Amino acid sequence: MTATTQDLGAHPAPDAHTARAATPVDTSLVLRILVLSTFVVILNETIMVNAIPRLMREFAVPATSAQWLSTAFMLTMAVVIPATGWFLQRVRTRTAYALAMGLFLTGTALAAAAPTFPVLLGARVVQAGGTAVMMPLLMTTMMTLVAPKDRGRVMGNVTLVMSVAPALGPAVSGLLLQLGSWRLIFAVVLPIAGVTGLLGMRALVDIGEPSSTRIDLPSVVLSAFGFGALVYGLSGLGDGGRASHSVPPALVTAVGVVALAGFAVRQVRLQRGKGPLLDLRTLTFGPFTVALALMCTAFMAMMGAMILLPLYLQDVLHLSTLSTGLLLMPGGLAMGVLGPVVGRAYDRLGAPRLVAPGAVVMAATLALLTRVTPQTSPWLVLADHVVLMVSLAMIFTPVFTSGLSVLPPHLYAHGSAVLGSLQQVAAAAGTAVVVSVMAGRTATAAEAGASPLVALSDGIRWGFGVGAVLAVAAVGIAFAVRTPTLPDGGQQPH
Repeated sequence: MTATTQDLGAHPAPDAHTARAATPVDTSLVLRILVLSTFVVILNETIMVNAIPRLMREFAVPATSAQWLSTAFMLTMAVVIPATGWFLQRVRTRTAYALAMGLFLTGTALAAAAPTFPVLLGARVVQAGGTAVMMPLLMTTMMTLVAPKDRGRVMGNVTLVMSVAPALGPAVSGLLLQLGSWRLIFAVVLPIAGVTGLLGMRALVDIGEPSSTRIDLPSVVLSAFGFGALVYGLSGLGDGGRASHSVPPALVTAVGVVALAGFAVRQVRLQRGKGPLLDLRTLTFGPFTVALALMCTAFMAMMGAMILLPLYLQDVLHLSTLSTGLLLMPGGLAMGVLGPVVGRAYDRLGAPRLVAPGAVVMAATLALLTRVTPQTSPWLVLADHVVLMVSLAMIFTPVFTSGLSVLPPHLYAHGSAVLGSLQQVAAAAGTAVVVSVMAGRTATAAEAGASPLVALSDGIRWGFGVGAVLAVAAVGIAFAVRTPTLPDGGQQPH
């Protein structure tokens, strides 16, 4: 959050036919507003982690129900994001911003005053709807306003807030829970979000002209059902036997895959006529598809590690929730601080020289985590986590920037929506695979006579092993990344 005007990009992109001429002050101001707003809404995504046990006691709900406060958030994001490609082309920037912040503020206020668990769950869904609009809005506006030669630096600052916010979430919630009720979590966020929203509506300007394309309702239904069923089914597979389901998660996952196949077929047909809900022509650009594959694989490995580390620190090493949040915070902060540095390096060197070493280091750090035991020092875990986050910074900033840069301007919104949608699927898939392997190995070790602590530690090591295998796959994809040819025929500067 300390980026200078120059860091946020003082040069508008040369795509004059898609964006109104923006002065350097306009560009910097617009990006600052959107970056700050995105920071606030993403902070909320992880700020509930430590509150689950207290909510279980207060509302007398089981863990499987309380976990829906996180699952429903992810599910809503997966359902809403695919439609943002059409939505952001249909409405003005200020309208999209007002809707995003309005939903987020409404959800936060409802959550702070929620008298029952269902009301709190509904409030989280409303919050997630606002977050789902804000993230693609930031990415699309950045790609429209910022010249290709400056995108690495600007994306570095976007990475800063998008990584620092999740890292701060658990630590902030741990501190607030030490001070008082879980309602403080929402009561503190609400005025910050309100002030940010008011400043944004006063200073934000409209970028580009909205189109008049009509929405295809069958596409909306197929998208919502497909992405929703896929994320829900994968999340159910990731319960690791901790919950019973009236419908098998594997069946729900299969139904989601079939619905998404139907959605993809319909989008291809609509591309020849009135226009698709989510334009899949983005996938015809090779560098974008490679970047998408690398992002999904690395995100699966990262989410697996993010699920396992708190479990290991709290249930194996017996650290408190606050200590766990504080121990994991330096890694997130390191990733955020390094974001602008990686962005500037991307502008000079291009993507291949960054993502390949980053993927190799990611694989090495996850491999080291397969050696943890109940006697491992938390300081060693801290050091490994910091290096892991640094390696991810070397991957995500170049991948997002190079992938979106090859798209023509009219596909920026759709490219951002594709990235955001598959990011949610990758998060659910990574969690499902890692937790399922961990739970299965833990049960096997317990049946063989291991103590509960030793069995859980063994299961967690196997879970980290899955992350390491995914990271090795990411290494192979990373070596396929090339410096892209831009839509205007030039090449990314390096």
